[in-house]
Amino acid sequence: MRHAVKIALVAFALTGAALLPNGTATAADVTVGVNSGSIAFGYSDGYWDRDHAWHNWRNEQEASRWREGNREHYFDRKHAEERNEGWRDDDRYWQRR
Repeated sequence: MRHAVKIALVAFALTGAALLPNGTATAADVTVGVNSGSIAFGYSDGYWDRDHAWHNWRNEQEASRWREGNREHYFDRKHAEERNEGWRDDDRYWQRR
C-alpha cells in the first residue's frame, strides 16, 4: 500500500503538477488587452491590426503602454483624420515584426 502511494505521488509530481498554475501573473507578465505584436498602427482613438481590422483602445493605460514601446508607429490624432482612415500600405515596418 505504501509503495502504491509513493508511486501515485511521483506520478502526480511528474504529470499533474504541470497542470497546476505556476504562480500569479503580474502586470509585467501580461500584455494589456492586445497582442502588441499584432498592432500595425496606433492612433489616439484606437489601432489597426495586421489583418486590417480597426479596434478601439480599451482604456488609456492600454494606449499609453503600446505608445511607449512603438513611438514610430503611433500617431497622436484620430485615425479618421488620415488618408485611408490611417491605414498605411506603404509602411513595411509592421510587416517585418
